[in-house]
Amino acid sequence: MRTRRVTVPAVGVMAAVAFAVSGCSADDTATPGGTAGTPAASASSSAADPAAASALGTAAAALGSTSFKMTLTAGSGLKVVGTIDAPNHRGTANLTATGTNTDVAVQTRLDGEDLYVQVPGITKAGTWTRIDVTRLPEGANIGLRPDQIDPVNTAQLLSSTTDVRQTGSRSYAGTVDLTKVAGVTGVDKVTVDSYGAAAQNVPFTAGLDEQGRLSELTIQLPAVNGQQAQPLEVLYTDYGIAVGDLKPDPATVVEAPADLYTSLGGK
Repeated sequence: MRTRRVTVPAVGVMAAVAFAVSGCSADDTATPGGTAGTPAASASSSAADPAAASALGTAAAALGSTSFKMTLTAGSGLKVVGTIDAPNHRGTANLTATGTNTDVAVQTRLDGEDLYVQVPGITKAGTWTRIDVTRLPEGANIGLRPDQIDPVNTAQLLSSTTDVRQTGSRSYAGTVDLTKVAGVTGVDKVTVDSYGAAAQNVPFTAGLDEQGRLSELTIQLPAVNGQQAQPLEVLYTDYGIAVGDLKPDPATVVEAPADLYTSLGGK
């Protein structure tokens, strides 16, 4: 993931929301698939070890039936910490990005059909911008939404894996075809295209906890243009964590402007 490409362009809050959950300026042309609760397919129909693929598929699907904490890192400059409660359509995603000329912290909250964001330089201090996701077309890249709260969309990611094998009592490895999930995994299509043929066979490892739930996922993203390869790492912890009402104090909420919706084909 090339964090230096992360920007907050003129589209303002909406772009920043996409930025907050993807870590890259998104150009999402991935084919719509499953969410955390409804994976598009089992882990892989061509897996070398069907039992291993089944275990990963089951663990990924379980993310849609409980709450959990997710921590995503890419290199030393990008971190996303989220608290996800898919059954109740609630979640948070707090992003921090640092670099030579970058120091950004973006907060997002989803509660039902309402998405609240705080973006430096866009949202006034002490306030939240509310976005009504029902006013946006299907596929609009806004990050957290009721039918896709897991920012990594783990279930769809694992549906594109191949050559899955068990490497330990609760550990697995294989390869993933990122061309099938560009924009879903936190890596945009432009970045995936830059990997060339290597994007179709990207190594990954995964681990389950003692209860068969996903505990970690690491994707070894290819190096491009002479840059050092940096893994995308995700930790899944705190299963069953309480996620209460995430709506901010109404006095601090400002409605998103109409042109934000129309700029994305909404109403």
